[in-house]
Amino acid sequence: MKMSDDRKVCFVVMGFGKKTDYESGRTLDLDATYEAIIRPAVEDAGLRCIRADEVTHSGVIDLEMYEMLLRSDLVVADISTGNPNAIYELGVRHALCPNSTIVMKEDAGRLYFDLDHISTFQYRHLGEDIGAREAGRASRELRLLIEAALASGKPDSPVYTFLPRLRRPMLTEEEFDELVDEMEADQKRLADLIRQAETLAEESDHAGAAAAFHAANTLKPNDPFIVQQLALSTYKAAQPDHISALIEGIKIISALDPDQSNDPETRGITGAMYKRLWLATNQPGQLDMAIRHYRRGFEVRGDYYNGENLATCYDMRGAQQSNPDEALFDRMSARKTRESIVANLERLLRDPNSAERSDMKWIHATMANCLYALGDSDAAADHEKRFRDSDPAVWEIATFEEGRTHALATGAAYKGRQSNQ
Repeated sequence: MKMSDDRKVCFVVMGFGKKTDYESGRTLDLDATYEAIIRPAVEDAGLRCIRADEVTHSGVIDLEMYEMLLRSDLVVADISTGNPNAIYELGVRHALCPNSTIVMKEDAGRLYFDLDHISTFQYRHLGEDIGAREAGRASRELRLLIEAALASGKPDSPVYTFLPRLRRPMLTEEEFDELVDEMEADQKRLADLIRQAETLAEESDHAGAAAAFHAANTLKPNDPFIVQQLALSTYKAAQPDHISALIEGIKIISALDPDQSNDPETRGITGAMYKRLWLATNQPGQLDMAIRHYRRGFEVRGDYYNGENLATCYDMRGAQQSNPDEALFDRMSARKTRESIVANLERLLRDPNSAERSDMKWIHATMANCLYALGDSDAAADHEKRFRDSDPAVWEIATFEEGRTHALATGAAYKGRQSNQ
């Protein structure tokens, strides 16, 4: 089947935005997978690339989705993070079409259900992103796999492999070209909105970013990544005032049920809003809520963002405690959290591929502040130098220095208590 522009169609089935793989505890940027690996491979192989981002479907498989799964010349299904929609759509494709289906996943994730007998293309994330070398390798190898799948004609569906007399259902060409055009246009509109929002956020135009994420949320309601970023941009915009924006941000993220969530991003952003509410109102309950969310986020993934903020909140609460035992508990909890972060990051830095990570500056910034708070000033200074040598933006330096001031005070207080014992 060829389209009016004489290209075959590849339908890409995968999650959207940043998703947490609960088996490994890591967050994967699936948009980076699409942009750096899948789309270049598909287009280099000469196909038209349509992503199943469910812009017009709001998470519900409907007639158009079934038709795309049946009629597309090729389907690439990325089942990383165990995305239930992607796995279901893969099953529908296997039932409808005997061949030209490629299954792929990030290499640290597990295969779900009865998929371990299916040939699976694997790639590797470094943190949230994909290193340039790995993206190039994976895209080249995926292109070769696409070309081989289209040329082979052999069944790759387990349904048609085990039921060789089964015949593929057929439909007419009517309206299919129009459906593909509409889905491609919706895909571009959503991608453009998110790209615009992220650019505005990087430029510190948080009000503009919030408006763009709001428009994206209208196109794709309640997608976790979009809701998270909408809440983040809303509270950072501080409109009409700081406290009102924080309350609105908490209201927005409530769509993800943060109190029950195991998503570290949802927990971390919610924790940040409660932390800032406490700083603005000095109401102890807000700080307790911040600790609750940061702690759960850190328990799930052991990530340095939730962990460092958790330790800072423990310090803040410890300083407010009237009961000396409670104060001691908070101080020790903060120290143990920082020791865990340092151990995790030291292990990560020993990985020879870690230099390709896009978040290296923040890894060194976090190491510096944790080590300052733990009283290891020499090692902390080395990581601080590496952070500053990475050419951070002005706002990144300001964020680091805010944490550094707190960490130095914490480290000095710890040394003072040690000397008095």
